[in-house]
Amino acid sequence: MTKKSFIIDEEHHFLRIDLFLSRELAGELSRTAIQKLIEAGQVTLNQKTVKANHKVQAGDEVMVDLDALAGPDSSHIHPENIRLDVFYEDKAILVLRKPAGMVVHPAQGCYSGTLVNALLYYCRQTGQTLSDVNTAERPGIVHRLDKETSGLLVVAKSNTYHIRLARQFEKHKVRKKYIAWVQGSVAFDEGQIDAPVGRHPIHREKKAVTYEKGSREAKTYYKVLKRVGKEASLMALFPQSGRTHQLRVHMAHLGHPILGDSKYGDQRRFPRLALHAQGLGFFHPETKAWVEFSSPPPDIFFQEDLLR
Repeated sequence: MTKKSFIIDEEHHFLRIDLFLSRELAGELSRTAIQKLIEAGQVTLNQKTVKANHKVQAGDEVMVDLDALAGPDSSHIHPENIRLDVFYEDKAILVLRKPAGMVVHPAQGCYSGTLVNALLYYCRQTGQTLSDVNTAERPGIVHRLDKETSGLLVVAKSNTYHIRLARQFEKHKVRKKYIAWVQGSVAFDEGQIDAPVGRHPIHREKKAVTYEKGSREAKTYYKVLKRVGKEASLMALFPQSGRTHQLRVHMAHLGHPILGDSKYGDQRRFPRLALHAQGLGFFHPETKAWVEFSSPPPDIFFQEDLLR
């Protein structure tokens, strides 16, 4: 069992526990990973579980169980010769175009056919490495896209680059642009949705706009690019936060669910989830220069006869 313990000194007195651990474990875990450990009860303060915003005091003992991040047995995860659409590559990062229908990383009961399986094969063939900050079953994975969402995704080749990228995502410094077809004619040409996202109060496998305990702040800017009668609107969506299913939940909350959405809309309205991660901008983890990537949506997005 891999555990780490710390005794709080005067320098760190009255610091949030998640911030304290993110400093002590810099280079090993991102702040998001630390917060997940705290939420899972794998961090104790004087042998008691606490919340991420709890402030430590000098003399306190903090214990962290790192084994809780192990997830599924990585021995089940093997390289697979699956086509990988590499959009950009250098010695620090890979920018990939993920197709709709592909899961990003393995999870319990799903160990093959994922983007990670393809990545492992690609890196074995090219003699490259990937970060392992987020455990062995998620090599290089800094952020995710839903299975049915297509588009751009950045992968880190080392832990240092991974952490530098992860901090940008955590601090909302990454610029993300999505293209989506949504149901109906959106009234305003542009606007914002500022509504917290949390677990659905009844359907626990879903997310919802909710003000219950545990919900997290979420904000999305939107712009209408085109309207097709009263049937559908083509939208540019700019998430300012990165909550699970945020765009799908926010558009449904607005009364215009994304077409083809089996969870929050009507799957029959489009052959797939009509959501594509078109743009991605961030400070390069090695050069520190601002870089932006843009990839057009698949051809199916331009077949307007499917909207009627």
